[in-house]
Amino acid sequence: MRILRSRALTLALLAAVALPLAACAGRGGARGDTPYVARDVGTLYSAAKTRLDQGRYKESAALFDEVERQHPYSVWARRAQLMSAFSYYLDRDYTNSIQSAQRFLAVHPGNRDAPYAYYLVALGYYEQIQDVTRDQKITRQALDSLGELSRRYPNSRYAADARLKVDLVNDHLAGKEMEVGRFYATRGQWLASSLRFRNVVEQYQTTTHTPEALMRLVEAYLSLGVPMEAQKAAAVLGANYSGTTWYDRAYKLMQQHPGQQLAAVQAGAAIPPGTPGAQAKSLPGDAGTGTATADAPRSTDATTTAPSGADAGPATTTPGNTAPSTTTPTPN
Repeated sequence: MRILRSRALTLALLAAVALPLAACAGRGGARGDTPYVARDVGTLYSAAKTRLDQGRYKESAALFDEVERQHPYSVWARRAQLMSAFSYYLDRDYTNSIQSAQRFLAVHPGNRDAPYAYYLVALGYYEQIQDVTRDQKITRQALDSLGELSRRYPNSRYAADARLKVDLVNDHLAGKEMEVGRFYATRGQWLASSLRFRNVVEQYQTTTHTPEALMRLVEAYLSLGVPMEAQKAAAVLGANYSGTTWYDRAYKLMQQHPGQQLAAVQAGAAIPPGTPGAQAKSLPGDAGTGTATADAPRSTDATTTAPSGADAGPATTTPGNTAPSTTTPTPN
């Protein structure tokens, strides 16, 4: 009897200790999971829709996921996947929204609601775009997603909004290039800054940053000592944005640093001293005078040297000539 009583007491103590532990494990381990309660598809979908109308987006998304989990082959499951992505989007849980929409596209790529799924993916990236001082990886993902929607479904009702957002995203990326270019310019790294500004002009020429980029190019080229390139950038700026303050600034810069016009030089004439690019050199036929002259066409006639003496050997041809002379040396 004593053994039975001690055994019963031990079991009671173990049960008393195990119950609190089980309760703690249930609260901690199942956090965020919806308990599985078998319900018909109509009840689940109606409950999820009611939560959505009430603004309880997180609960709504969880119930729509439950529709897909409990009734994966029903007609309501496809609709529930999209509604789940939409609920996550309204809850600003963009990662889960993108994943739900992409899962729908992977399972039902040809569904009539596929354009809307692409649109939700693009919106999920678009809403995460940050200012130009941050990394722009998400911005490029948004641009790719919006472009894919426009390419696949150009006539859908979401394509027009996607094209508008593409323009805004490009303007944002151009702003990032301008930010980096200004950073280099303030430190005197003109070559690096000119590459950034040129990238804006070439790749994002329809954005609002193009006039400033052209003016910054004028500034960078003048600092690099290439006024002709600066003049070209200023000409493009004047032809397209003549009424902007950026053109006024570029015009003033060009007035302060006018490009030097070089006079035409005849072939064979000496280059005036002090002309940019003039270098002392000797052309073929000059006896080391060191006078800089304009380049003249070289003659293709061969020059032969006749050695003196009766026993003169064959005529030697100057290297580079194409046809040796046939003149016979005259003996003394």
